Amino acid sequence: MARSGYQYTTNPRKLEPDYRQTKQRRKLKVVEDVPRQKVQISKEQRKKQMKVTLFVIAIFTILLTISYRNSQINEKFTEVQNLKQELASLQKENEQTKVSIQNGLNLKNIEKLAKEKLGMQKLTSKQTVYVSLPKKDYVESASEEVVLEDNENWFQKFVDKIFNR
Repeated sequence: MARSGYQYTTNPRKLEPDYRQTKQRRKLKVVEDVPRQKVQISKEQRKKQMKVTLFVIAIFTILLTISYRNSQINEKFTEVQNLKQELASLQKENEQTKVSIQNGLNLKNIEKLAKEKLGMQKLTSKQTVYVSLPKKDYVESASEEVVLEDNENWFQKFVDKIFNR
């Protein structure tokens, strides 16, 4: 039966190996293992290897620097957050202290504390003592001349006497 596109039987046809392709394949060359001392790398290859190595080192350094900066930023952010929390707690405590001071300045609270803790009582009319003061003016007039003593040393006095003549 010739190979055509249509098959008249229900049996699958057997595939025949294509010998033409195997004959046309190239034979692989066997390379002998040469010691490293005999292998010589050209200057261009060394330059290329050096460029690649420097490029990899540069990329690694850049990534390391970026990573380090990110860690510093993260630490500072955490520090700022902690300081904000501390500030909020101090402000809350400050407000509570202001409220307690306002409550302490209330006259009713002061009177209550004076009665309970110190045992104080309000004055009665028997405890009131009147003091009479004469209507004399206790303020001295400025008609008198006030002389201040100079605390100058002898050299300053001498210079003043010479230049004041």
